[in-house]
Amino acid sequence: MTNKKKGKVGSSFDGFLAEQGILEECEEQAIKQILADQIKAAMEKDRLTKAAMAIRMQTSRRALDRLLDPTNTSVTLHTLQRAAVAIGRQLRLELI
Repeated sequence: MTNKKKGKVGSSFDGFLAEQGILEECEEQAIKQILADQIKAAMEKDRLTKAAMAIRMQTSRRALDRLLDPTNTSVTLHTLQRAAVAIGRQLRLELI
């Protein structure tokens, strides 16, 4: 019995998502999920409640919930910047 070398079959997953017309939407949601997870982790590390975080950000708890919701990709850069400052971090964006 011979071992056949397994090669790449088909297109990449990104190619598949692009063919389906949902690549951009999936990337947006993935980026938002990562940011929300990082903010939540920093809040847990600092033992910050949502109410305390909202006060630090000078916003409502409802706005903070939208920020932490991975499905809500309509958060502004201003909100992200305020969240970063509230947890002692710096927001960095990069086009590659």
